[in-house]
Formats: sequence, structure tokens, C-alpha cells
Amino acid sequence: MIQELDTVIPVKDFPDQGLVKGDMEAVVMIHDGGKAFEVEFVTLAGDTLGVLTLTADKVRPISARDVSHVRVA
Repeated sequence: MIQELDTVIPVKDFPDQGLVKGDMEAVVMIHDGGKAFEVEFVTLAGDTLGVLTLTADKVRPISARDVSHVRVA
């Protein structure tokens, strides 16, 4: 179960916010028992790129097989 402050991964692009599938994000609030999450996308330097409310089907927890990747926002 996804908890506050967990790192999650979006499963689709959000081009209006400049975010892409695979970006890492932090859960900052859980809505309606886990039906949706307030998530914050940040750069490696700690600058916020966006805060979105995403339904549970739009994110997934990180897995032990995930590899981090760097891109310029």
C-alpha cells in the first residue's frame, strides 16, 4: 500500500506539466483512503516542478528492479 512520503512513478506522461512516465515523485497526501494521491515532482536539486493530484491508476510504487534515470526538465 502506498503511504505518505513514499516514492512513486507515474505510468503516463503529463505533457502540460512537463512530466513524463518514469519520473519519480513523492506522495505528500493521500486522498479517500488511497483512491488518489497528491504528489510532488522535484528536480535532483530540490526545485519543485509540479504538484498534482493523481488517481491510484496513474501511479505505481517503485520496485527493486527500477533504475533511476536523469533528464533535463
